[in-house]
Amino acid sequence: MVPRTTSDSLRAAITFPQQEISASRWALHWCLLGLTLLTTTIVGVVFARGFETNRPLDLDQFLNILPVLAARPLLLVDGLAFSLTLLTILLSHELGHYFACRYYGIDASLPYFLPAPTPIGTLGAFIRIRSPIYTRRALFDVGIAGPLAGFVVLVPLLAIGVASSKVIPGIAERGDLIFGTPAILRAMEWAVFPGVRSSDILLHPVARGAWVGILATALNLIPIGQLDGGHILYSFAGRWHKLLSRLFVVALVPLGIFYSHTWLVWAALLFFFALRHPTIFDDTPLDRNRVLLGLAALLVFLLTFTLVPIR
Repeated sequence: MVPRTTSDSLRAAITFPQQEISASRWALHWCLLGLTLLTTTIVGVVFARGFETNRPLDLDQFLNILPVLAARPLLLVDGLAFSLTLLTILLSHELGHYFACRYYGIDASLPYFLPAPTPIGTLGAFIRIRSPIYTRRALFDVGIAGPLAGFVVLVPLLAIGVASSKVIPGIAERGDLIFGTPAILRAMEWAVFPGVRSSDILLHPVARGAWVGILATALNLIPIGQLDGGHILYSFAGRWHKLLSRLFVVALVPLGIFYSHTWLVWAALLFFFALRHPTIFDDTPLDRNRVLLGLAALLVFLLTFTLVPIR
């Protein structure tokens, strides 16, 4: 018989009832999802039209898309390749967190999607955890479940998108918006288009949607504060989490100076709003399987992170 650990005992003893979802709350979740589907589909039309006409991404395409859709609303169908790809990845990520919370009896909301008039049509999605997390293992499992679930879904979608892309010399280095090339995307491009430079590949809208999923995964795995990576870091480092989070925020500053100013924005946001982490009074070390999963999360971070996401 395997002896019960302190972490297992706490999990068995402490559960929180899930709040019943009212009709108005269901309506809010569906409304936000519908609006995000609309905004990402509109952006998807821009990507689809650019792909069809072999045109790089210019800001005027985003500014002029609404009059085009007013005259030809059926073009929205073309935008679904991007939007459904992206929303599937984001939903998988958030449901990974949600079901991990349910497993541990942690009260958590369904995913909230955030529509926004941005070049990707959304600010992402999140769940709200309404009860404390008492054990390291629960914190680790909840933190890692989202990125791993999203990553498992995005890999085949990325492969489909890259396989559907096409080669046009210099296309990726032209236009107002130039997307970075994380390692996992470059590996896919090498496999599908051996010997072809990344700058010569025009990505299909499905690959664009997967690219946004890659960016979301990388940002969430940054080991700072209350990000998913911060939860994983806390599970390993405990009381050292606070110092390490601050060091990683400082590390974002030179990235912002030398590579992309967006990292300065992220450093400021994380410093003021996400550094604090609830204390967990549990000294139970993570088991070998979770250590291996932590290394897998580090590998996913290295595969998805890029110094210059968008320029």
